Amino acid sequence: MKFFAFAVFVVCSIAFVSAEIECRGENVNVPTDWLDMQQFCVSSVRNQIEEELKAAMQYMAMGAHFSKDIVNRPGFAKMFFEAASEERQHAIKLISYLLMRGELTSKVSELIRSRKLVPQKTYWDSGVEALKDALNLEASVTKKIRKVIKNCEEDSFNDYHIVDYLTGDFLTEQYQGQRDIAGKVSTLEKLKVKHGALGEFLFDKKLLNGEL
Repeated sequence: MKFFAFAVFVVCSIAFVSAEIECRGENVNVPTDWLDMQQFCVSSVRNQIEEELKAAMQYMAMGAHFSKDIVNRPGFAKMFFEAASEERQHAIKLISYLLMRGELTSKVSELIRSRKLVPQKTYWDSGVEALKDALNLEASVTKKIRKVIKNCEEDSFNDYHIVDYLTGDFLTEQYQGQRDIAGKVSTLEKLKVKHGALGEFLFDKKLLNGEL
């Protein structure tokens, strides 16, 4: 009985101490003069995060399609799954940028709960069709990045830093990616003209081996 009473005393003591050291999450008074992004620019960047995630979902749908046993194009699947990872990384980079600028303090969940993230297409008749869709998707993302740059330039406060970041890092990668996909479309179409259905099979093998 004495042992039981002692145990109760210890548990109550621990609970009391825990209550005393509990993190109460009180508001802190942090100066806000360093927060200089204009809200129109912030909104544009948040919208672009959604666009990058939407592109990632579309590429995942492409990768899943070419992974199916009735399609069995592992090279295409690999390429599109890698493209999905790149688009997710773009979204993470933009989220990290807003965090660095102190502009991601509310409604974070809305960045990944949009209904627009559902893929618009889930079936392709050929690799060429998928590559052309990928090229159109990249061109659309590029135009939207340019729109973000324009919005952040023309608002009441020209945000040189994010304009330089998007222009130097994102646009360069977009243009390089578009040229790469355009070249793949050209190569595959030539292979199909010369070898028919075998051309896509050979192209897929080269994709799988990293030769394209």
